[in-house]
This record gives sequence, structure tokens and C-alpha cells, in this order.
Amino acid sequence: MRTGSGDGVLTVLVVDDSALMRRRIADLLGGAGFRVETAATGEEALARLPVVDPDVVTLDVTMPGMDGLSCLARIMVEHPKPVVMVSALTGAGAEETLEALRLGAVEAVQKPAAGSIGRIGEELVETVRAAASSRPRRVRGLRERLRLARARIAGEDFVAPAAVPQVAPPAAATPTGGEGEGVVLVGVSTGGPSTLEDILPLLPAGFPWPVVVAQHMPPTFTATLARRLDELCALRVVEAERATVLEPGMACIARGGADIELARRGGRLQAVCVPAAPDRPWHPNADRLVVSAMRLLPPDRLMGVLLTGMGNDGAVSMAELHARGGRTIAESEDSAVVFGMPQELIRRGGASVVLPSDRIAGQLTRWLMPAARRPGMQWGVE
Repeated sequence: MRTGSGDGVLTVLVVDDSALMRRRIADLLGGAGFRVETAATGEEALARLPVVDPDVVTLDVTMPGMDGLSCLARIMVEHPKPVVMVSALTGAGAEETLEALRLGAVEAVQKPAAGSIGRIGEELVETVRAAASSRPRRVRGLRERLRLARARIAGEDFVAPAAVPQVAPPAAATPTGGEGEGVVLVGVSTGGPSTLEDILPLLPAGFPWPVVVAQHMPPTFTATLARRLDELCALRVVEAERATVLEPGMACIARGGADIELARRGGRLQAVCVPAAPDRPWHPNADRLVVSAMRLLPPDRLMGVLLTGMGNDGAVSMAELHARGGRTIAESEDSAVVFGMPQELIRRGGASVVLPSDRIAGQLTRWLMPAARRPGMQWGVE
């Protein structure tokens, strides 16, 4: 973890046009041990960045003059830093906030209201602390990312880096291909929206298993996220706001603020939205999703993918899936915004392969679709 101050104290540049909000955020972060600098406009923030050299920037989404998105884009090009967007987290602001995450912001958190030294204040502090150890992403154009990834998929099979210890699933239990019932289970948190854009648009329309995604996110954002991904993907992407029948060629995004489990109703496999488990800190919870899937399907009909995020959600259950003979992918440190979740899966010996995000779709496709079925695959973006 780097520190801009050189004395071990993390420095945060707080950018907000409201003097009250700047003081409120500065008090929260200062009380947690951060050194805090402030800026009232996007222009002032850009001017102060090379002088302050902060470890993290907190950036208001809505500001007069240069708005938060414009300021973020300039930061990521001119002086990349981990950026946490501070938003009202309302449905009206969901599009702007998700665009910020796609442009490279690490996370979005709710603006602390008066007296919010409770959960909202704690979440802000925790997120800023985690962001300090993240890697800011220089986001290339989506078309270029897809073009490069397609070229890789057309090449050799993907394998895990030799330096990462691998424990292969037992030969008798390896997946037998895409025919029949099966599900790809994805757990992702901080940095997830842009990472999902590295993966889901590269899966073909004929992908034989449904994909279920547990993305840690508030409830106001997941419907917008699903709509954006649906526009980019050959797969049909939906939010699981109610019981959703799982079918090939679809991806299901768990509704934010709740949990998601797999269930069988009327003989059909479904993704079911359930109340958030109070004993689990992250929602939608990836461990809960994977555990429910293992109750219904044999290990060789499940694949787990654990992506960027702080903490360890998904690592225990996916390590168990791997031990039982299922296949799992951990995102590599090379591409992870925050390496916590995939690193924990690797540490537990639970990753079949370790790959950067833009190679994960290719690995899933090669596992599930014989080469004869790959030519002429439909892609989400030309």
C-alpha cells in the first residue's frame, strides 16, 4: 500500500461542491486516521492532484461546472488514482454512478447524512481504506477490449500461470461439456461493473449454461447494471427481482441489497431472490449462492468464477466446489481492482485456473463448447 505523505498516513482528496459535505466527509475520514485535503470543484481537484498526490480521491457525482464524470475521466487519463464516487445512491443517479464505475472508479458509496457515524460512515471509511490498496484501471474503449479478447479466444487454450499452485479436479468429475443442466456462478464486488464488461459480452449467444452473478451492490443499481450489460451482450441479461427460470444463453444479475439462491420449482432450475442473511456482511452474497447450487447440482455441472472485491465472499464455497470436483476460476492480480476475494480463493487452493478478466470468457467457452460449435459465434459488439 503506497502512502502519498511518506509517513505511513493515507492521504485522501475530498472533492465536493458542498462545503457542508466536504466538512462532513473530512471529519469522518480524519477521525479514522486519514490525512484529508479538500477541493470544491473538479477544476480545483485536477490542479491539486499532482501537488497533494493522494492515495485516494473521493469524488461527488453531481457538481456544477465540471461534473464528477468529466473530472473522473480526466483523473484516469492524466493522473490515475483510486477514486471512490460519493453519491446519493438514488435510482435517478444510477446511470451516472454506473458510468463512473465503468470509467474506472473503484466503488460508489452513499453520501453521509447528518449524524451518520453509523453504518454509512463506517462503509465510507472501509471503502476508502480498501481503495487505497486497489489499482486504478485505465479503461480502454469497449470495442478495442472486445477485439483484443476475441483474438485471444481464437488462439491457444488458456491455462493458469505456472507460478500459481494448481490442484486439478479429479479426472472422473470434470465437466462433460455444455449438454444438459449446469450453471456458471460468479461472485464479484469492488470494481465489478467494468470487470463484468470484460467477461459477459465475450460469451456467445449459444453459450450452453446460464450465468448467475452475485455483484455486491445496493438495490437501486442492479436493474440499471443488467440493462447496460444486456445492451452489450449476445446473452440475454436480466435482473433477478423475482423467481427467474434459468435458461441457456442468459445471464442473471442478483438484485442488490438482497441475496440470491438457486431452487428447483416445477422441475425447473430458478434463481430466487431471498432476504439478505443478517449473519453475512456482503450482499448479494456469493457464498450463499454457491452453497445453494451445490445442494441441487453435482459439482461437474457447476463452474465458479471469483472476481475483484475486498473481503473473502465466495472463497470458502468455491474452494469446496473445487474440492468436490467442480471447476473454478480466480481473477488474477494483474487485472483485479481489489485482489482480496480471488486471492483468498487461490490461498485456499480452490482455483482450477487463475486468469485476467479478459481471458475468463474464453476459458469458460472452451470448457463448455467443443471447437466445432465455436465458429460463427455471435458477439455483443462488432
